[in-house]
Amino acid sequence: MTTTPLIADAPLAETAAALRSGQLDLFEYLDQLFARLDAVEPQVRAFVEEPDRRDRVMADAQALADAYPQPGQRPPLFGVPIGVKDIFHVAGLPTQAGSNLPPEALTGEEAAVVRLFKAAGALIMGKTVTTEFAFFEPGPTRNPHNLAHTPGGSSSGSAAAVAAGEVPLAIGTQTIGSVIRPAAFCGVVGYKPSYHRIDPDGLIYFSPSADHVGLFTQDVSGMRLAAAAVCSAWDKDAKVVRKPTLGIPTGPYLEQASAEGLAAFRQQVERLRDAGYEVREIPHFNNITDINRIHRQLIAAEFAQQHARWFDAYRDLYRPRTVALIQEGREVPDEVVEEARDLQKLLREEVVHIMDVNGVDLWVTPAAPGPAPEGLNSTGDPIMNLPWTFLGLPAVTVPAGVARNGLPLGLQMVGAWMMDEEMLAWAEDVQALFQ
Repeated sequence: MTTTPLIADAPLAETAAALRSGQLDLFEYLDQLFARLDAVEPQVRAFVEEPDRRDRVMADAQALADAYPQPGQRPPLFGVPIGVKDIFHVAGLPTQAGSNLPPEALTGEEAAVVRLFKAAGALIMGKTVTTEFAFFEPGPTRNPHNLAHTPGGSSSGSAAAVAAGEVPLAIGTQTIGSVIRPAAFCGVVGYKPSYHRIDPDGLIYFSPSADHVGLFTQDVSGMRLAAAAVCSAWDKDAKVVRKPTLGIPTGPYLEQASAEGLAAFRQQVERLRDAGYEVREIPHFNNITDINRIHRQLIAAEFAQQHARWFDAYRDLYRPRTVALIQEGREVPDEVVEEARDLQKLLREEVVHIMDVNGVDLWVTPAAPGPAPEGLNSTGDPIMNLPWTFLGLPAVTVPAGVARNGLPLGLQMVGAWMMDEEMLAWAEDVQALFQ
């Protein structure tokens, strides 16, 4: 481990307010962030390399400052630098998706979420590292809490960049567990909205039926600010006047966590109970083995479809695990894919009904089986996130303690369909409890 501090505060809500008001000078702030990148990026490696990054960002910042000279007229994310996972298209920047394919083969129109953040005043700090095409072949990013451990994936760079204080906000995606898991491993807040609550247009798809655009911040208050800028039909006035009733989905799903992960989760739940939260244990997902299998068949088949043209032209440039997924996906019958899509909606309605019947506002579970594994050849297991992604329900993880080895642990909360606003409002209180 290096002696350079690799974790730093980067509170989004506080920073955005100071930049809007002029209390924090935009160019002084950017100078500080670039000094931060110079100090930690050679070790963390969260960003895709860009030789002229500083000149580009400073030019964009000057144009923004010229457009909004009066603090009272500035947009909500004025001057906030963000990291963008390198499977989203950004005007002026190449897209390579963590692969060896030539960028000119992967071009496309700027992503909708990027355009929305720009309209809200954000600056693009750069592309963040992703595993190859958002699957399991890792990039060079390391966990800033311990460089010998994975940051998780596939949104590796986005999670690590926020944890290291390189940016206060980053964009990722989740097809199984690629937002919630790396957020938990890196000790930050990760938010996966209800399916398509954030427009995925301009994304290099993994699986259109399962892909969710997600976000990373250090604070839930900042996450609510970011979500308001990019989520469709966001209710900025949504409030909660009581503590939520929490549900634990007991049974085979929960037992997929490691012994250490389950022990830590029990401690988290006791802390919630001690703070006055009502917690109800509800047997659920007894068919989790089937859900896991069906989800993986669906995404493999859709991945193979998305890559058909590129794979035929550039097969030798794909890495082994990605090749294996494409070959697996080509063997999935079309009727299995259609049945999986139908099951997504059916199970979503079933879970929401169970929540209604049992008076549950949020499910709580481990965000990952345990802390970030040692080594950089694997990004860890997304199994604790899979069913919620399959159902398209909103999920958020907040930092909630540390494992025996000192690495962060997360608490995953899952809300009802399209109840993202309430979920994040409740999550803000939960994060405060564990700080």
